[in-house]
Amino acid sequence: MGDLRDKTIFITGASRGIGREIALRCARDGANIVVTAKTVEAHAKLAGTIQSVAAEVEAAGGHALALQLDVRDENSLQAAVEAAVAKFGGIDVLVNNASAISLTGTLQTPMKRFDLMFGVNVRGTYAASQACIPHLVKAQNPHILTLSPPLNLDAKWFKNHTAYTMSKYGMSMCTLGMSAEFAERGVAVNSLWPRTTIATAAIEMNFPPEIMRASRKPAIMADAAYAIFNRDSRAHTGNFYIDEAVLHEEGVADLSQYAVTPGARLYPDLFLD
Repeated sequence: MGDLRDKTIFITGASRGIGREIALRCARDGANIVVTAKTVEAHAKLAGTIQSVAAEVEAAGGHALALQLDVRDENSLQAAVEAAVAKFGGIDVLVNNASAISLTGTLQTPMKRFDLMFGVNVRGTYAASQACIPHLVKAQNPHILTLSPPLNLDAKWFKNHTAYTMSKYGMSMCTLGMSAEFAERGVAVNSLWPRTTIATAAIEMNFPPEIMRASRKPAIMADAAYAIFNRDSRAHTGNFYIDEAVLHEEGVADLSQYAVTPGARLYPDLFLD
């Protein structure tokens, strides 16, 4: 399907879940992985730190640089990008994976939580893209991939969690705008979203246990992301990809390997009709 050997992949929110899985998938090719996240000390309820993922990347055959990063801090972001370029010589792929979630109604969403979602989701995606693009334009096949949904303005997707939906759509609007803005410079800017819920800490903490069991493993998102990174950046930009559709395009017909519970009816993710 492709080869990411010696390519440098900068991933936000890479200490667990989908970010970690994308890191490990790219590492198998011998890629350079910049593992960024806030977590440097093991959390009581959440597995994974930037160091633990960096060790897994090295074990998988990749080269890792672990950097503590809060994407809301543009100075730290700039420093992280400079450290990545100093170590690996450039950046080929940015994955905007860091995300905050609160599936709460308007009266149940404290402004502190609102600010967190907008700070991490919208501002973080915008700032990370802004910091990486000067390096991406120099790369051979540069990609920005943002984990955000297709833009669907049906009120049903806003009704129960307006703040979260606005923040995720803000990420998607970065894809919409930047893909057009940087098309002539050859930087692909795309979004990727799962057809079903994915078994991550976000699902575990925000949904009932039966939805976790009706989810797919993060590997499906990693395999789809990997396929996108290997596509021609000039020919494949401005897309709102869905994980299973990407894999079908790659000739993967049987997706049963990704089910948390083999044979179980899968739970559809938010924002998809």
